[in-house]
Parts: sequence; C-alpha cells; structure tokens
Amino acid sequence: MWSAKNITYPAVEKYLYAITPKSDPVLYEMERYAYKRDIPIVGPTVGRLLYLLAQISGAKRIFEMGSAIGYSTLWFAMGAGSAAEVHYADGSVDNAARAQEYFRRAGLADRIRIHLGMAQEKLAETPGEFDIIFIDVDKPQYPETLRLAVPRVRAGGLLLTDNTLWSGRATRKAPRGDARTRGIQQFNRAAYAAKDLFTVMIPIRDGVTICRKL
Repeated sequence: MWSAKNITYPAVEKYLYAITPKSDPVLYEMERYAYKRDIPIVGPTVGRLLYLLAQISGAKRIFEMGSAIGYSTLWFAMGAGSAAEVHYADGSVDNAARAQEYFRRAGLADRIRIHLGMAQEKLAETPGEFDIIFIDVDKPQYPETLRLAVPRVRAGGLLLTDNTLWSGRATRKAPRGDARTRGIQQFNRAAYAAKDLFTVMIPIRDGVTICRKL
C-alpha cells in the first residue's frame, strides 16, 4: 500500500518497503489516509529511523516543525518513551484536530503538546533547549529555519531535516522561480558548512539530513 513514488532508486525502495514490518494499527491507518489523499508523510522507513534516533540519543524533549497529521510525531513519541515531551507544530486546524485524535487513540497524547500556527513562531515562543528538532516546513523557509533552529538544539543534540534530496531536484540547477528547490539547496550547503554541526545526508526516501550539534 505505502508508496515512496520512486523518489530514489525504485528497486531499493521496493526492497526496503517489502522487508519493513507493518506499522502498528494507528500508524498504519495514518499511512493509508495519507496515501489516499496524497498527504506528505515521512513513511515507515524514515519513521523507524526517527524512532531509533530518538531512542539511542536518549532524547526527551523534541520539537517538530511542520507536523501535518502527526505521523512522525507519533514515531518520536514512541521512541523517546514515557518521559517524552514532543512538540507538534502545524498551521492547519484540520491537521491538528486529526493528529490529536490519532495521538489519543495511540495512547500517547500525554507526551505531545500541540502548537497551532507557524512552526518558526511556535518554536520561538517555546522556551528552553531541545534534544531533537525536526524540520519539515515549507521548502523556501528551510535556510531561515536552519538559522532559527540550531541555537535551540542542545550541545550533542540532533537537528533532523526531511526532503533534502527533493525528488532528486536538489542535484540539479534550480529553474528560475523554483524557490522550493533553491531553498533546499541553500539549506544543504549551509548545514554542511556550519562549524557547529556535524552533518550527514541519508539517501532514503526523499533524503533525510542528520546534524549533530557540536
């Protein structure tokens, strides 16, 4: 059912999704809902990566910028455990309402705080440092969001970003007027050039960039 839409090498994608265990019932329902309505979510392979990174880093305080229906939020909440404080931020009232219902049904609503509005503004309004910040906002906003997010990650914490290959378009010169591709390309250069980040891009699904704050 789940489709990565051939963003990376099709045979590899097919193999990865064939061997990935089926998600738990709530996550699986979210995958089906997103697939039928063409709602962008990270999908189960990246979801498992987010879970693992939250778990092995010992992250407890997580801020997600651009949360949609809350799919990756749930993976973070599961990986970070019962003491987690996961912040969901999205500008859509409908997305937030649907996400809240999924959180309730998954039994994880007590770990998740919902912020309705622009993710950058909500991050600025939320005090303290975070163990993980996850960026998945509108692509032209990526460079500025990087600038805002890095100071809010604790030393040793992780800054994670989705869609950094952008269906392969990040590898080519951006056409005139293509602000989304240009934003991702600027973000990628800035993340690798930053002296206070150690950056690695993982070429699964649409590209996931992992930065450790030094």
